[in-house]
Amino acid sequence: MTGFCDAVAINPWRGDAGGLSQRRGLAYDSGVDFDIILAGGGLANGLIALRLAAVRPDVRVAIVESGPVLGGNHTWSSFTGDLSAEQQQWTAPLFEHRWSHYEVRFPHLQRRLNAGYGSATSERLAAEVAAALPPSAIITGVPVVAISPTSVTLADQRVLTAAAVIDGRGQGPTKALDLRWQKFLGLEVELAEPHGLTGPIIMDATVPQRDGYRFVYTLPFGPTRVLIEDTYFSDGADLSLELLRQHLSDYAASQGWTITATHREEFGILPLGIGGNIDAFWDEGEAGVPRVGLRSGMFHPVTGYSFPDAVQIADLVASLPVLDAPSIYAAVRRHSVDAWKSRGMYRLLNRMLFLAALPDERYRVLERFYEHDEALVGRFYAARPELRDWRTILSGKPPLPVLRAMTTLIKYELGMA
Repeated sequence: MTGFCDAVAINPWRGDAGGLSQRRGLAYDSGVDFDIILAGGGLANGLIALRLAAVRPDVRVAIVESGPVLGGNHTWSSFTGDLSAEQQQWTAPLFEHRWSHYEVRFPHLQRRLNAGYGSATSERLAAEVAAALPPSAIITGVPVVAISPTSVTLADQRVLTAAAVIDGRGQGPTKALDLRWQKFLGLEVELAEPHGLTGPIIMDATVPQRDGYRFVYTLPFGPTRVLIEDTYFSDGADLSLELLRQHLSDYAASQGWTITATHREEFGILPLGIGGNIDAFWDEGEAGVPRVGLRSGMFHPVTGYSFPDAVQIADLVASLPVLDAPSIYAAVRRHSVDAWKSRGMYRLLNRMLFLAALPDERYRVLERFYEHDEALVGRFYAARPELRDWRTILSGKPPLPVLRAMTTLIKYELGMA
């Protein structure tokens, strides 16, 4: 673990004390400790650190994480089509596993889709950031207790200064966004015999429906090694780990699997959007502080996936001609607002899922969606749908009673839901 004092005393970029220093896109008082401080060592800030190190190596970056390690304990998955070819290339070292296809299973539909899918891990993110930044620029085990556009105050009351501070400390409280929750517990386990899977099962909704839309998510990491997650799209954010562990044990038994060891456990409670005011959301935060990741409302409204959005933000920040707090704030806020407004139809679909569907029939909305062709499904997940896609998704046999769905949507728009 690197301490605060080491980070300040052994700053590898310092050496021009006093005056102003000019570099590409930088005009800063060299008395500050860093050019950019990344508050929070999770996915979004980790990717920003990597991208800046690769394309702007002159920028002095520090990353501050309250936990003992960068990245936490997470698996971040995405579809190959979510990223451009260049993005696939520069994020490739983060991916522990890749597959050429995946499956979905519903009570009345089981399907294999021939689309690439991959999983990045927090361990790889931490290792790549450690290789990209000087050890003294990585500060772990020290929470940020106060933040401004150009400084962070740590729990020990020490202060670090920068030309810009970027806040990526995860989902914060908000009254401006109307959110529901994706919550899960995952166990990475060893099995007595090979599981026989050739690719992920990203939704197995043949399980009993509880607490909203429930499905089991499975990633095969080896012939007998597998990550199994019990996942819920729920109205509330409560999570009983003991109960979900039992559910996963029951699911493994239903598949004929015998668990011989548990290597790792991860859990999460992620936001899903059904409505809200994105500009008011930005106005809630500390004035002028750039925000990224879940803290900026950047997540897929229906799936909760955050990796593709985090990659886009990293590219955006690294491409800015000027890297100061006002410039970064304006760019990331504009990107977040534009993305939120462009995804209104996703939130309408969520309103059908969470408000119009009864809890035990929510799976029908997703089951109906997966009847569409693979190209449409891919564009939907990549958040790049075409107008004709929405016409297709909303046409045909509805998964819910039409009158109930329309009444619910109208009430929501009128503020009555």
